[in-house]
Amino acid sequence: MSRLENRVAIITGASSGIGRASAKLFAAQGAKVIAGARRQAELDILIEEIRVDGGQALAIAGDVTDETYAKALVEVATGTYGQLDIAFNNAGTLGAMGDTPDITLEGWHDTLNTNLTSAFLGAKHQIPALLESKYGSLIFTSSFVGHTIGMPGMAAYAASKAGINGMVLALATEYGPKGLRVNSLLPGGTDTPMGRTVASNPEIEEFVKSLHGLKRIAEPEEIAKAALFLASDDASFVTGTAMLVEGGVSINKT
Repeated sequence: MSRLENRVAIITGASSGIGRASAKLFAAQGAKVIAGARRQAELDILIEEIRVDGGQALAIAGDVTDETYAKALVEVATGTYGQLDIAFNNAGTLGAMGDTPDITLEGWHDTLNTNLTSAFLGAKHQIPALLESKYGSLIFTSSFVGHTIGMPGMAAYAASKAGINGMVLALATEYGPKGLRVNSLLPGGTDTPMGRTVASNPEIEEFVKSLHGLKRIAEPEEIAKAALFLASDDASFVTGTAMLVEGGVSINKT
């Protein structure tokens, strides 16, 4: 049997990168996927690819910082498929970057709203439905930045991602007694549109690779496989973790 057979999963940030790879992998493993992102056209392409491969998926475009959208994703999952078993809150942004005195208050708030407040809004509406499942798994994409490493020019991003890890600890203890597992996933450098904005030329790309113990960056599918682990019964005794999937960037000194 496939690892997510007969389970229903919400995945945000699904139009590209890690979210897109996860949506395809979860569907291939038997999940019915509710894919969320801002871009309808890209979501439509994703859904068609999943269906051609024999999977089941629906797409809803919207803004993860909008509470009505967070609620709508859950309503579609439960209204269409009768349940929600997995929520992977993956949408995010690098946000306002640069010297901290130069970051505007608007830039700060935009970064925290997209990365942290959206994660809270997702959890707020997902948790009641997830508690109805015997297999409830709530996952957030965080980062090694702000957890094991500080990087200059990324104060807003680091704060938002560190906030996710703190929220995970609270939610894991709050809902563990009710059977809900809550974890964060901390990718390293990954070949995604967001990652390419950092590794914007071959020289910078080689530098980013050199920061990792494995001396390379990840493919989105590699991170998706880690998300699949957290979503599946293979991680049935895993909760409250900040799971590093970062190619050794946190320990590399060479």
